[in-house]
Amino acid sequence: MAAIKDFILRDPMRLLLPLLVLVATLAIGKGVKSLLFKGLRRWSARTKSPAATTLTQALDRPFMIWVLILGLHLASQSSQLSEQATARIAKVLLALWIVSLIMMMSRLVGDLIKYYGSGVPGALPVTTLTQNLAQLGVVVLGLLVLLNSLGYSITPILTALGVGGLAVALALQDTLSNLFAGFYVAVAGQIRLGDYIKLNTGEEGYVADITWRSTTIRALANNMIIIPNAKLAQAIVTNYYLPEKRLATNIQVGVSYASDPEKVEHMLLEEAREAAREIPGLLLDPPPQVRLDPGFGDSSLGFTLTCQVAEFVDQFLVRHELRKRILKRLRQEGIEMPFPTRTVFLRRSDRETG
Repeated sequence: MAAIKDFILRDPMRLLLPLLVLVATLAIGKGVKSLLFKGLRRWSARTKSPAATTLTQALDRPFMIWVLILGLHLASQSSQLSEQATARIAKVLLALWIVSLIMMMSRLVGDLIKYYGSGVPGALPVTTLTQNLAQLGVVVLGLLVLLNSLGYSITPILTALGVGGLAVALALQDTLSNLFAGFYVAVAGQIRLGDYIKLNTGEEGYVADITWRSTTIRALANNMIIIPNAKLAQAIVTNYYLPEKRLATNIQVGVSYASDPEKVEHMLLEEAREAAREIPGLLLDPPPQVRLDPGFGDSSLGFTLTCQVAEFVDQFLVRHELRKRILKRLRQEGIEMPFPTRTVFLRRSDRETG
């Protein structure tokens, strides 16, 4: 730094050539950026691919930083600085370039995983945890390259990290348990983003995200439920989207003992088939079924209508509409839905009769 300061104070006019080189480099870089990004935008408009947009956004910020670093390097090389000062400047600029490259690659990898990760067969679910792990891997690898380029030996650093990692693991047991539990949940594929799940403790909803600490579930009431990953890994979970989204829903109907069971069965099936053509989410394949179950009740014959719906939330609208249709049809057919009745016998004692 003393050599650079002495160089500036002794003869300021010697800065003219380096400044001209720097300004020219910045001007050329700005022109190249304009042409490059114009081509990227055309590619994005033509292919409608997220890759072009992702690449453009990733290059937007660091591009001019790289041009500035290149300009400073060329300016220092064209100056009359000593070789030692020029080497130090080059080393600093190299470190800055590697740091900016690490940041750009980290963002690019995170965005690419977000857009394309779910479409790769056998890939991990695209969660915040997956993106963070990928970005962390890029940062760690980049830092090792940076240290190696600056002349530092990586082996002692890795050894120190291995020893220090034991102390960190003991101090952060809860945090690490959530981290590894979240990684297990994401890798296992039994709980995926968008799945509707229910825990044995009663929480249920759509899986919104899996982070390094917790899993976020969006309930039907549009509330967010935050569950620590360690608790989720130990819970008994019902996934209503596995092995497929389709599921069965039941509607119980009680009719009078005087009703014809065959007629009631035919009527229920007819209403279900007709409703499947009009009610969203109600499926005809597999076809609806009617069973005399629970059967002989205290005051009625109990039938169960089983229908298939496209996914979990569809069952609420389907049951609502089917119950209205069935009630209307029973009234049209004159089939009674009896109220619970009890027969009471009164016995008079011998004293009362005497």
